[in-house]
Amino acid sequence: MARRFPRPRSLETRRHRDVGVAAASRGMLRQRYEQARTSLPGWRIPAAVATVLFVLTSVLLSPWIHAHLQSLAVLKLVSGDTIRQPLKGLATEPTETRDIVLQTTAGSVRARVYGPVRHPHAPGLVVFHGVHHLGLDEPRLMSFARAMAACGLQVLTPELPDIKDYRIGDRSIAVIGASTVWFAQQQGHPVSVMGLSFSGGLSLVAAANPAYRPSMKMVFAVGSQDAMERVATYYRTGQAARPDGSTERLPAHEYGPLVLEYEHVEEFVPSPDVAGIRNVLRAHLYEDKAAEEAAMEQLSPRQQAEAAELMDAGSSTVRAMLRTSELRHRKEFAGLSPETHLGELTVPVFLLHGEADNIIPAAETLWMASELRTTTLQAALVSPVLSHIDMEKAPSAWETWKLVHFMAMVLHTAER
Repeated sequence: MARRFPRPRSLETRRHRDVGVAAASRGMLRQRYEQARTSLPGWRIPAAVATVLFVLTSVLLSPWIHAHLQSLAVLKLVSGDTIRQPLKGLATEPTETRDIVLQTTAGSVRARVYGPVRHPHAPGLVVFHGVHHLGLDEPRLMSFARAMAACGLQVLTPELPDIKDYRIGDRSIAVIGASTVWFAQQQGHPVSVMGLSFSGGLSLVAAANPAYRPSMKMVFAVGSQDAMERVATYYRTGQAARPDGSTERLPAHEYGPLVLEYEHVEEFVPSPDVAGIRNVLRAHLYEDKAAEEAAMEQLSPRQQAEAAELMDAGSSTVRAMLRTSELRHRKEFAGLSPETHLGELTVPVFLLHGEADNIIPAAETLWMASELRTTTLQAALVSPVLSHIDMEKAPSAWETWKLVHFMAMVLHTAER
């Protein structure tokens, strides 16, 4: 069941302010309409028709209505659906893409910019990819970035080398922070930040850092961790504790424990076996079946048995080794967890999670929502429309509407 958290009063206040701006715009439109009507000899519109046109124009120019249309367009584009008129004309525009290399305090960073052709100075959004070997070339990321650019945002997608190689560490926090600072300097004002999967949690950690915070307009975390140690426990047990005391029970995807094993192979196998077994695990995570088979053939029968056991998430031996590794890296986990930083955050935060996420359980977003200040948390949604960061195929109309409304709030904040 999807959970939606009340929107803080501060967001309602901003909404009233936006309504006031929209009302002023309608007044200007009415004045211009009257000027146009009287300046054209012999051209008259019946009063009823004029009223309908005025109302329709006012509605279409309302910032909130426009954000909802854009949200619907984004979800359609990400789902691979065709956008038809009039939605296409109202909510999207042509985009252009260019590859760049950022020179940041964290070193050179490969990146890609997606921009709306008609709005070269549009507000900025930085989107950080999840743990995937394709990095910024991951098709779902590219589709989403292009969709957000089509809605009128300048989108930057930096590559996180460690995250791309299935390593979750503090070097990625430095790249997240430095590339955001770079983009904000280019834009001349703070930019919005969006992190997918573990990158979302690391983006929240970066947002708590005084060196990066001024460059961030807001942070949008999708399917992200609150406490790394709690996520590691979920990988062993298939159970995730919720802040209300209940327990979420959902078998963990093999991907989760394999990421932890791959990062610290030396803790799971004897030293002479590390290099060979790491190659097998890397090929498996990269979904390269041919490379995995070739790497496996290079191993001795004993090493092959070790590799096979590590890829068996149900092995009691592997679970015991995972627990030992958790304890060894407890301090490191704390540094990669928003949990200890959320009380310091002043940047507005949006949280979105798939209800059936078996890589990072949805309980993590519930924890973050319970720990953030009400003035910082703008909205949080746990939705059955999503799995991890993928769209499900057959959501109900109500659940779809909740996701559309949530994304409209994100877009409205990013576009201001």
